Order: sequence, then C-alpha cells, then structure tokens
Amino acid sequence: MQTSNLIAYAVPIFTFMILCEFIYGYLRNKNNYRLNDTFTSIGLGLMSRYPTLLRFGVQFLVYKFIWDQNFHLGILDSYSPFVWVTAFIVYDISYYWMHRCSHEIKFLWATHVVHHHGEEFNLSTALRQTSTDFLFKWIFYTPILFLGIPPEIFATVAGINLIYQFWVHTEHIGRLGILDYIFVTPSNHRIHHAQNKEYIDANYGGVFILWDRIFGTFIDERSDLKPVYGTSKPLKSWNPLWANLEVWVQIFKDTWRTERWSDKVKVWTSPPGWRPDDVAEKYPIEKNDLDNFHKYDTKTNLFSKLFGFGQLVFVSIYTQAVLFNPDSISYLDKFLIGFNIMSILVFASLFYENKFFAYYLEFFRALSVVALVYLGNLNFVQEMILGHAIIAGILSGYAILTRKNENTNEAHEAS
Repeated sequence: MQTSNLIAYAVPIFTFMILCEFIYGYLRNKNNYRLNDTFTSIGLGLMSRYPTLLRFGVQFLVYKFIWDQNFHLGILDSYSPFVWVTAFIVYDISYYWMHRCSHEIKFLWATHVVHHHGEEFNLSTALRQTSTDFLFKWIFYTPILFLGIPPEIFATVAGINLIYQFWVHTEHIGRLGILDYIFVTPSNHRIHHAQNKEYIDANYGGVFILWDRIFGTFIDERSDLKPVYGTSKPLKSWNPLWANLEVWVQIFKDTWRTERWSDKVKVWTSPPGWRPDDVAEKYPIEKNDLDNFHKYDTKTNLFSKLFGFGQLVFVSIYTQAVLFNPDSISYLDKFLIGFNIMSILVFASLFYENKFFAYYLEFFRALSVVALVYLGNLNFVQEMILGHAIIAGILSGYAILTRKNENTNEAHEAS
C-alpha cells in the first residue's frame, strides 16, 4: 500500500510545470524562484520518498495486519464507484484533521514544519515533503481501513490527494470564483503558508476547503494584505536534513532544560509556539519581525551553484529510476542508496551556505561510493552511480586543490 508508483509517474509532470512556471514568471518580471530555495524544496521531496521505500515505522505493519487478518468492519469492502468516491472524501477529511493537528501539537508540528520553511511560494514549494511523517501519520488514516476499504483504493486516493495539492502552490493564479468556496485553490493555500498573524493557522484542507468552512478554520485572502511566507522562527539554512530535525532538536533541548516535570511533558503536546517560561527566558528564540522582514539568502560563487545544481539533477534522475524499480533493489541497497542520496543533498546544500568543508565531505563520500561498489554493493544502475561518484570526486578535489593554491599564494604575498 504505497503511493510511490503514482508519485513516480507524476514527477516528470511536476518538473515540467515547475519549468513552465519559472519561464512564465521570468518573462512577466514576476519570477519568484531562487536556485538555493528551489534546491532545498526539490531535495526535501526527493529525500522524503526513501523512508516510504524502506518501510520505516509501523504504518505498513498496522495496515497489513488490519487487511490480512480481516480486522475491519467490511462495510466498504468492494471496488464499486461508491466505495471509490467515499474513500476519496473520507481520506480528505482524515487529511484535514491530521494536517490541523500537525499545526496545533508540537511533536506533530516537528514532522510537518519542513513544508513551511520556504520563504518563496511556487510550485517547487509543494515538493517540500517531510521525511518523518511515517512516525504518526498512520494514526489518522487507520480508521479508513477499519471500514474495510481495499488497500489499493486507499493507496490510490492517497496519491491523488497528494498530487492534487501540487498545483495550489503558486502566486500566478488569482481568485477562481465559486471554486474558492469548495476546493483548496492557490488563493486559499497561500493563506495556509503565510506567517502573518492575520492569516496564521488556517485553511488545512487537502482537496476540499469545505472542512475548514465547517470546522471554523477558514480565512479568506485579503487584497490589502500580501502573505509573507515561511515560519515565524526562520530556519536560515538550505540543509534538508536540518530542516527535518530542527524542531525535534528544539523539543529535546527544551525538555532537558526546563525544571518542572509537567513542562517536560507539555513541551511535546503544547502548541508549536509555546515554551516553558524558565527556558524561554534563558534561551530565547529569534523570530521574524514582519515589519522589517528579509528573506534568508546567501551569495555563492558560480562553481558552487553549478556543482550543487548538477548534484540535484543526478539525484532527481537516479531517484526517479529507483521509484520505478523498487522491487528489483535489495533492502540493503535501498538503504545505502537512500543514505547516499541524503549525503549528496546535504553536502550540496552546504555549498550554497558557503561552507567550504562540504567539499571535503563530498570528496570522501565519492570515495566511499567507489569502495562500496568495489565491495559488491549499490548494484542498481551501478554504472550511473559509479560514474557520478568519480565526477563528483574530481570536482570536489579540484575545489579543494584550488583553495589550497589560493591560500598558498596569499601566504607568499603576505610574506
């Protein structure tokens, strides 16, 4: 019961639409793409597929038990059009409550926050998917299987729900009349990604905005108030791994640091913005001043930009191949591939943050891949992954040697 196959077929369409949006925005002088921001968005999306492929967490075991042991009511145990429509609607209601709780309970927010770090709002933002939602997401969807809905239908409507949400991440589509009252549209979803106090914590629907209207969480977009995107506590990093871990680290730190035992528990179950008084006073957190808001940005040399972009292209193509052929790859190789992909993305993100030690990390990563191939691992499209490792090793080695020569020349000039 995975949505991976549907997502795999949708990825080329996503890529084409992102390119079209970029070209349109560029030609209309409304471009809202930055290479570093887009790199992180796409990188997060690519990373998020591997926990599913590796079946991390208990969700697969729970779902399999419910179906294999007939541990369900059997009410919707058929493949009729009625069951398909019902499953789609029930899934979307479940998504609404999962999404809303992920904004209202801190340990759930930790699994969702990566989708909101982006300070641009474009189609690539839709790809900012978490790699840790396998921990708790299944709890909200288990009741669907208790109704007896077949796993194939469940997986399909889940994939369709996620794919639908892609197109609503754009600033180039305005109000859509009556559609804005029924469906999640770009106008509705812009509010959801805003950090303005007038907009925050609203519009949680996946496909239908009706749930927000029914349960009192709908806020309409105002013509006099432009959304400011991102999180009130800025991430200030392009690192996709840190994006997944940042809130978890803060939770553990606050739990350790606070004196009261009741607060140690409350840290996990409180709204995301709450912190114990003793911790907040001693360890204050920087938050955005929206009256003087500046997007996080870093200036990077051309070599780092091109190297980082090349890494993203490789990861995109290779991951696409993995998604289409998961059954032909051993579990060990899936794990090694996932770790390798994550390492490539993390080290490349450090290029965009001007952290030169990332070239040393990338050089040793490339050597490690060559060693793993020599030892008989990483057998899926081995020529491609080995060729990439050699090229990446040469380029990172070149960057290291160039820097050393520059430092030597500066030392000679100083003497």
